Amino acid sequence: MRDYLKLKRVATTFDAHDTHESHQFNGAEITTTTKLALKVQSIKLPPMISFDHDITPGGRQVSAWPVCGVGFVVGLVCAIMGVGGGFLAFPLHVYVLGVSSFTTVGTNIFQIIFTAGYASIAQYAIFGFVFYTLAMGLLLGSLVGIQIGALVTKVVKGFTIRGLYAIAILAGFLNRLFALPRKLASAGVISLDKSIGDALNLTGVAIFFVIIGLFAVWVLWSFVRNFKLLKEV
Repeated sequence: MRDYLKLKRVATTFDAHDTHESHQFNGAEITTTTKLALKVQSIKLPPMISFDHDITPGGRQVSAWPVCGVGFVVGLVCAIMGVGGGFLAFPLHVYVLGVSSFTTVGTNIFQIIFTAGYASIAQYAIFGFVFYTLAMGLLLGSLVGIQIGALVTKVVKGFTIRGLYAIAILAGFLNRLFALPRKLASAGVISLDKSIGDALNLTGVAIFFVIIGLFAVWVLWSFVRNFKLLKEV
């Protein structure tokens, strides 16, 4: 979120897809690539991977070894938690590897096909832990949602994607924070009336869905508002 607020200050000085390492604003240098990412990119251990040629003049390069390390962490979390890993892959790609927000989004969607697919079949489907009819229903909705979401990324600035990501993560954090007292009470760590714990947990759920709901409304509004522009892209 701090990154988003910092970049928003210079939003008028560079265009939506500009993710160069630095920009000048009121005599100060505003960096869009972290120092850690620049250090990782300075590791010239073959093989090297080139990316972001359409965004940064000459593109960028990073050693394949840090990329494999990031993939290992994301794959581990994907298999354990049953998620695509995007919530973890996004900050690792942007802040550790120095990949642009747009390339990160596209790359995450692509790699999920293989990581989530393999984990689902090899670790869950063969043991009967996949609800196929439910999955088909989710898939139908996702096919529409992912098209709208992908189109919206074409008309928003890269730093806006970072801000939306931060909001989604904070929503999840607040949800778990409000659920924590009830969990601690059930474990016998603290003494808390059950009704209070349930009320706090319900508050956390409400906060989460309100924030994510507003996020979804914003995406749909951006799609409708820029529909004519998207038809020309």
